[in-house]
Amino acid sequence: MSQRSAGPELLRLIDLIAKLPGLGPRSARRVALHLLKRNETLLKPLADAMAEAGAKIQKCETCGNYDTVQPCAVCQLPGRDDGLICVVEDVPDLWALERGGAYRGRYHVIGGVLSAIDGIGPEDLGIAALVRRVEAGGIREVILGLNATVDGQTTAHYIADQLEGKGVEVTRLAHGVPIGGELDHLDDGTLAAALRSRRGV
Repeated sequence: MSQRSAGPELLRLIDLIAKLPGLGPRSARRVALHLLKRNETLLKPLADAMAEAGAKIQKCETCGNYDTVQPCAVCQLPGRDDGLICVVEDVPDLWALERGGAYRGRYHVIGGVLSAIDGIGPEDLGIAALVRRVEAGGIREVILGLNATVDGQTTAHYIADQLEGKGVEVTRLAHGVPIGGELDHLDDGTLAAALRSRRGV
């Protein structure tokens, strides 16, 4: 979009929308126009919601989730197993596990994975805070719920090394054939992980 076809306010809106994941310049223009066409019913309420979220929502100092209270609502849930901590890469992973309802322990969001290419080292992640939680006592198992990528596995190994000798069991989520999955449709890495993670029936 040329400078002459839109004012600076619209160009700034498009530029900001384009910074969202999965949206490029063309998609951002479509989203911006859609919002402008629905100024009263969508754009203004969205702007108000974003301003309120920016003012009130913060990162939980315990687990790293987002909420308006400290600690977050998930950390305050009664009846959870305080001896279990599931380590996840980011908040959407925590939400996914909560949505499933199968996990009843606590969480720790590290905020990413180690990546030499992106210049992300251990000091950029919440790994030290995890170690401090374990050293404070009361934790018997740390579950590594990181994505099955090269960087995810590198991060999992690093965390396991950091927790060695701390008196906790370190486990990881199983990788392999999903429920309802057909072997013919799975990639080689998933099949190999399924074979390595096989168990008795």
